[in-house]
Amino acid sequence: MKNEIGSDNRIKEIQSKVFERLISHLQKRTDVQNIDLMNLSGFCRNCLSKWYSEAAKDEGLEIDYESSRKKIYGMPYENWKENFQKNTSEEQINKFNKSKN
Repeated sequence: MKNEIGSDNRIKEIQSKVFERLISHLQKRTDVQNIDLMNLSGFCRNCLSKWYSEAAKDEGLEIDYESSRKKIYGMPYENWKENFQKNTSEEQINKFNKSKN
């Protein structure tokens, strides 16, 4: 028995499931702020939203940024922002600005 993943389609299916699990995880972890994600990993929910729109466009589909945000956040962005986004500290902003250089 070989430990091969198989065809490209199977790989795409696995990648899709991993992505959906990541999105579900981020939707549940509303305590994790985007700025902290950016400072630790260099991407956040908004980045995923942009990538989602770009990937759709690459496939010939038109999914606008706000629709992508709704998919990633699990709700309209304004609702998430109102209910879960916290004020950023000066330390978070400084760390973010340093990481951009």
